[in-house]
Amino acid sequence: MNILIADDERVIREGIKRTINHLYPEYQVFVATRAEEAVKVLEEQRIHIVLTDILMPGMNGLEFMKISKRRYPYVKWIVISAHSEFSYAQEAIRLGARDYLLKPIGKNKLEEIINNLTLEIQKDNDISRQGERLKASLRFLREGVFQRLASGLDIGNLDIGPFIEDYHNFYLVMVQLDPGEKSARLEHFIVENVLSELIELHGNGFVVNFDRQSLLGLVTLRENERIEPFQEELRAHLNHYLKMPFQILHSGLSYDFNTVPQVVKRMREASASQAFEAEPLKGSGEKAIDVALHFIREHYNEDLSLEKMASVVFLNPAYFSQLFKQKTGQGYKEYVTSLRLEQAKLLLLNPKLKLAEIAERVGYQDMRHFTQMFRKKFQLTPTEYRQQQNINILLTKGSPPQ
Repeated sequence: MNILIADDERVIREGIKRTINHLYPEYQVFVATRAEEAVKVLEEQRIHIVLTDILMPGMNGLEFMKISKRRYPYVKWIVISAHSEFSYAQEAIRLGARDYLLKPIGKNKLEEIINNLTLEIQKDNDISRQGERLKASLRFLREGVFQRLASGLDIGNLDIGPFIEDYHNFYLVMVQLDPGEKSARLEHFIVENVLSELIELHGNGFVVNFDRQSLLGLVTLRENERIEPFQEELRAHLNHYLKMPFQILHSGLSYDFNTVPQVVKRMREASASQAFEAEPLKGSGEKAIDVALHFIREHYNEDLSLEKMASVVFLNPAYFSQLFKQKTGQGYKEYVTSLRLEQAKLLLLNPKLKLAEIAERVGYQDMRHFTQMFRKKFQLTPTEYRQQQNINILLTKGSPPQ
């Protein structure tokens, strides 16, 4: 039995692993700190049970489970969380989680759940597993053949008639990613599963990983369905999940498989002539910044490093910084500093508050640093500003009636 624990908290992750190793020494336990690492384990190992935290950096546990369910339907999921909100548990169960555990997890409860799931897994009969393996083998063969065909490579004397008989007409849909220097393993996994699910929903077809940056979908739509709405639905889903720029291109309606290499070549040439689109400020990107702005206003006196704030809204820091400036017109650090110092100006009007207390209330533990930042922004020290405001108040109060 292979078990995967996906949780970014080392203490929780290692604690669960030690417990399982003690209770079930014959089981193999894998760990991951984020969704990208978990995807790698799922691809390389046959995992039977996944315990996933909800709040992980990059992609939360519920989204990770939703994306993975189609490709790994046999996996049993357990969601773990520090949050007891009913909505989280309700969504987890709706997505197919077998249980929802609150941290810290008791040894007896964990043992009970794993025992129950082990019995379920053992009841899966050999015929079902053999059928699953056969289906997977046929899928890999089909996708391998299509990938060679689309790349213009020789497929030898292989008869592709049975392979293409279900696709009398089809579209090609290409998604290209711009990962830069980072790995795109998680993004590939997301695109493959989202595109495959939409193909099943709207017609027939499959998806292949074309290269490091590209995935190619073969799509036969149902009668009266059009490729443009399909493409926009795909774009909306990818805008929600992907944290890197991407392109979506599609071919016209095709009837001849022999033209696939030429069509793919034209699509790649068209892609090269266009700039990659960063995620528009809509959907989850805009919502993430709205959440961040609300959080900053509520917690401006706490540690608000860029890295911490990005983790709150499940974005990597560089991408979060880009979206934040796009939304507010200010850099993240500049925005937080400005907010803190504007709050300090209001507090300085209260003569009962000491400067050190005001500095602490707006997030500065170092009085000297607070004074330097205030002077840099307003060309006055906090003391000079307070004195100036008191004079203005006195002048206003002492002014003769008009």
